[in-house]
Amino acid sequence: MRIVNEGWPFIIPLLSISLFLLILGKCMILLVIGIIFFILACFCAYFFRDPKVNIIKNDNVILSPCNGTVLEVNINNTNTEVFIRVFLSIFDIHLQRSPVSGQVTNIEYKSGKFFNAMDKRAHIYNEQNIITIKNNTGKYYIKQIAGILARRCITWVKLGDVLKQGDKIGMIKFGSQVDLYMPNNVNIKVKKGDKVISGITVIAVKINL
Repeated sequence: MRIVNEGWPFIIPLLSISLFLLILGKCMILLVIGIIFFILACFCAYFFRDPKVNIIKNDNVILSPCNGTVLEVNINNTNTEVFIRVFLSIFDIHLQRSPVSGQVTNIEYKSGKFFNAMDKRAHIYNEQNIITIKNNTGKYYIKQIAGILARRCITWVKLGDVLKQGDKIGMIKFGSQVDLYMPNNVNIKVKKGDKVISGITVIAVKINL
């Protein structure tokens, strides 16, 4: 199982402490603490996993940028864009992928609060990164949003990068939310409560106007 580089600063110290206590521990308390640290190390390895994904590449569809559960779908034809919000629990894979092929035209960081990701205020007030990807059908905004536990949003792409559909673009550490804003010439294929998988779930199909 692959693990993203950001996971090792958590895994190695926890595993080292665990092994130290389990090997040298001479009382039950130290052994129990050692086991707890080992469990935490295993959880971090699980959290920062980067499994192999067979990306569904199709220029006519928009893929989910993340794993999680759909919180909200907004379809308003009076606006120039539609959006979906996805909640990522601590058990979901936390790296994000590009929903479409295109070029990174803007990366914006916004400092903020750390409301629970399920809170309706989170997408407005919480700390977040907004990655803009542009192609011939319009602009797509992927918003990485921090939560109570997710205190850092990491972006792996830089301005000017040309991405293929499904390319890895970043991750959020520990429980969070991801929003995707799209042009309104799409047919949304998901609804509130649906489970989505990064790079696999088709969340929308482009409408040829």
